Amino acid sequence: MRFTTVAAAAVLTAGVLTAPQAAAGPTVCDYPSCTPGITGGVVLGAPCDNTTYYVFGVTSWGRLVFCGSPRRYDPRWFRSPPMMGVKDEGSTCVGYDSDVAQAPDGLFLSCLGANGQTQWVRGDT
Repeated sequence: MRFTTVAAAAVLTAGVLTAPQAAAGPTVCDYPSCTPGITGGVVLGAPCDNTTYYVFGVTSWGRLVFCGSPRRYDPRWFRSPPMMGVKDEGSTCVGYDSDVAQAPDGLFLSCLGANGQTQWVRGDT
């Protein structure tokens, strides 16, 4: 009986130790629906507090909004330009002029063109 218990434990341990590792491949996110950190239930025009990171929200009727601060005014929720999901700051954004995105760390990005190039740049400046 003791030998059977030890053998069973050895088989179970070997199975756990040799299980293949699940590897996540690169993830592409080109839509708001796959973007993490979008705040639900916000009210268009209501005050908000962060214009730099995780700035996107959605209203109760499904309108995508972002937390922005017009000059000299407190931040509030505005209708969002087209949102292209998660992108890397500094990467090219040809064809997405004036669209917005979110960096993997939550940074608000905007696609701007300068000197013949379009890039994802900080959207809070």
